[in-house]
Amino acid sequence: MFEELNNRPADSLLALIKAFQADKRAGKIDLGVGVYRDAMGRTPVMRAVKAAEQFLLETQDSKKYLGPEGDLQFVRLLQPIIFGQSPAFGERLVGIQTPGGSGALRLGAELIQTAKPSAKVLLGTPSWPNHAPIFGSARLTVKEYPFVDLASQQVKFESVVAALSSANAGDVVLLHGCCHNPTGIDFTMEEWRRIAELLVAHKLVPFIDLAYQGLGDGLEQDAAPTRMILEAVDEALIAYSCDKNFGLYRERVGALYVMTRNAGDIGKAESNMAALARVNWSMPPDHGAAIVRTILESAEMSAMWRAELEEMCERVNGNRAALAAAAPDLAFISRQRGLFSNLSISRETAAALRASHGIYMADSGRMNLAGMQPADAGAIVTALQAEGCLK
Repeated sequence: MFEELNNRPADSLLALIKAFQADKRAGKIDLGVGVYRDAMGRTPVMRAVKAAEQFLLETQDSKKYLGPEGDLQFVRLLQPIIFGQSPAFGERLVGIQTPGGSGALRLGAELIQTAKPSAKVLLGTPSWPNHAPIFGSARLTVKEYPFVDLASQQVKFESVVAALSSANAGDVVLLHGCCHNPTGIDFTMEEWRRIAELLVAHKLVPFIDLAYQGLGDGLEQDAAPTRMILEAVDEALIAYSCDKNFGLYRERVGALYVMTRNAGDIGKAESNMAALARVNWSMPPDHGAAIVRTILESAEMSAMWRAELEEMCERVNGNRAALAAAAPDLAFISRQRGLFSNLSISRETAAALRASHGIYMADSGRMNLAGMQPADAGAIVTALQAEGCLK
């Protein structure tokens, strides 16, 4: 059987981690893997998470199975953070815990395949590299269209409008709720309003990937586009990740929410989500969701978490400001949000930046701005100038 397999290419980001670790140069800078790093270069466990884990250590009295729906109190407590207090569409929402945002995307893809296998998934490019494979593995047709011009660092909004206008009723549109990965370029609120109009006019279903809430302009501001879209449309899917804004990367904490046209359809959606979860992972892991639930159940821990998240957001935006100020050609970086920006460079240039300057970023030109320190801006600009990336 296994002799028939072909080798798959190694994950480029995992190779980047190994290359950075093997580099002995003192001035190397890691802009590669997309995790938050503090001023010491660490990815720390948040203080609120430590407090919640201590509470769980002292009070948790069982490790029995969860059901396939996971920790439903965790799912409920996230809702006001994502959707606001008592949203008009709240009675049409149902959620389920998933292994990270990736699990939410995969479960949503399986649900689409079950409900309407003919639906196409519209995906603006560039996007997170795993988006297209996840939907393709669920046997859905992915239709890509250009979303951003990296040379100008501008949204190609005419392309977005054209793609949505030519889609068929019932097709799905993948949207990054905030802090676009990999570009950091988000729609303006006016563009979001136009997208909402197109979704309604052409009867399209938004699938919002909200993986970085709180790391752009704050929890409320980062949720505003999602809430506006949901107020406009009849149906939607929302994949949510707690991996970044709670620093729970390895715990794989997420949720899938579905908004149905009628409150009476919630039961059908929920039963199908649970059935699909059962055959994918049976039951989600408990620990990460229990941490988030514990934090959100406690006013003191919640306040601690929110304060820490604001610190993280300010640090990332401070790094952006420092790099943008170091070179006029990089001014766009200060206008972008989230961990990432994406330079318009070749694979060969990315390799030269690593080999000659110790500047590690993905071959695509994606940079994790949380991986730098403000003092690194000069070295990064010097390297980019040496390789002809800047004037």
